[in-house]
Amino acid sequence: MDTPGQKLKRVREHLKLRYRDVEHASQQIARRLGNPEFAIALSRLSDIENKGTVPTIYRLYSLCCIYRLGITEVLEWFGIRTTDLVGDILQIPLDATHIMRFSPQPRALEGPVAKGADDPDPAFTRFLGKTAQWGRLSSSLLSGFDFKHLRLGFIGEQDWFMFPLLRPGSVVFIDERERKIAASGWVGEHDRPIYFLEHRGGYSCGWASMHGEFLVLQPHPSSPCAPAIHRFPIEVEVIGRVTGTASLFTPNSQPQDRDGSVRPMSPGR
Repeated sequence: MDTPGQKLKRVREHLKLRYRDVEHASQQIARRLGNPEFAIALSRLSDIENKGTVPTIYRLYSLCCIYRLGITEVLEWFGIRTTDLVGDILQIPLDATHIMRFSPQPRALEGPVAKGADDPDPAFTRFLGKTAQWGRLSSSLLSGFDFKHLRLGFIGEQDWFMFPLLRPGSVVFIDERERKIAASGWVGEHDRPIYFLEHRGGYSCGWASMHGEFLVLQPHPSSPCAPAIHRFPIEVEVIGRVTGTASLFTPNSQPQDRDGSVRPMSPGR
């Protein structure tokens, strides 16, 4: 199997670029961006191709520019799969609810196409197997999401504000275009819009209503948390409306103290 350096060398040779050409092009990038770290010396390029030297993020960027390569593809050559980012994030839970500083990509569920798995009928329950075998299922399962305007949020391990609708540790999809608090238009709790908010204390996720200049964040009736009131828009910002969620079931169904009593939690904590 080719090493990352060998793959980069093959691309360079296919483009008929000499070491000197790459060095010169990288120096142009460095001058334009005002950072010498983007420049790649002849000896460094040789080490990358032949000795397994890992390029810095600056030199990797320059190589991708010069070779017309996607940076996520080249990162995978070095064993970094950006599509695994969400899964690895979930292995490091945090207590506080927070926003994820990247946009989700539909490619995150793509992989080798499983035989007979194309164009599934969403009306029927089915077993999908390993996520690596979902293949083109991602395009149909996620067809309702506009990833251009989607953000990801994480419900903290100690955030029981919308339990049981949103379990602690859940990942939520947030449509940042929908920031206006709706006053009506739902039938039951599953239809009522849930909003992701940022305030002075961090982030919160829950039902919301406007009362004059105040935004009232309302918990699920089954939650041990109390409502929270923020002056809008001075004290709170609406990040967007929650349009989807993914969560893992955990043994603890409710927050409890050591004596077994339910522990009330503040929203977003």
